[in-house]
Amino acid sequence: MTDYVPLRQLLQGPDIVVAPGCYDAFSALLIAKAGFSLAYLSGASVSFTQIGRPDIGLVSMHEVAQVVSSIKEYNDIPLVVDGDTGFGNALNVIRTVRLFERAGAAAIQLEDQTMPKRCGHLKGKSLVTAGEMVGKIKAATDARRGEDFLIIGRTDSIAVEGFDKALERAERYVEAGVDVLFIEAPQSREQMQTLTSRFKGRVPLLANMVEGGQTPILSAAELQELGYALVIFPGGLIRAYTYMAGEYLKSLKESGSTDSYRHRMLDFDQLQDVLGTAAVLDAGARYDAENFGG
Repeated sequence: MTDYVPLRQLLQGPDIVVAPGCYDAFSALLIAKAGFSLAYLSGASVSFTQIGRPDIGLVSMHEVAQVVSSIKEYNDIPLVVDGDTGFGNALNVIRTVRLFERAGAAAIQLEDQTMPKRCGHLKGKSLVTAGEMVGKIKAATDARRGEDFLIIGRTDSIAVEGFDKALERAERYVEAGVDVLFIEAPQSREQMQTLTSRFKGRVPLLANMVEGGQTPILSAAELQELGYALVIFPGGLIRAYTYMAGEYLKSLKESGSTDSYRHRMLDFDQLQDVLGTAAVLDAGARYDAENFGG
């Protein structure tokens, strides 16, 4: 695993920060062990894995906070947490920010959709007014306990109001004090170039890579060249897992055995190595009764 570096410091570095999407403690562990310096807790992936439903605003603030807490119990990787709309108005935002910060998040992402929200790449979204979102951003910045907890402001305006209106909203959100700007679902490389040209150097910019979504899929190097400071791949891991799980279950159903799939699986000992089981048991052995006179 890599050493812990605060998110604000990561964003000041020369290279774009790549954040795979996680959805539970185990997926976050895999991301950290792969050497990434940041993970993104995807609200969509939490909805998929915790309740088996699409990303349409069904997951609650406390359900997300519980996942944050589970991840941070044993994992130091900085975590950007999808906070949806803040789960209500500005007062709800205050509570959400404080809850997520206490749970160990490094940043919260807040968006300007109405409740219930939808995935940024689904149709049928609607927005709160820009003024209401500005109030939420100011509530978030006032509510945080430490300056290392970052506020990421997202607008879904491109799909609802058009590209020019999205830029206008983004200007207001930067003025309101967001630490990172996230303009969701630009529809071409040209749009991405326009928004980075406008905001680069003023505020770190976040790109969202969604396989099959509205935005062209670019590599981290290409996004860095455009001017992005952070890129998230929020659903990639759950999509890969879903594909793999479907193949595994099909094989098991057809053969009644895992033998034909075992070359694509970890065995028991290999999984224990990933989990660090030996080190955990050694740590526990320090407290065995025999060390204290039985």
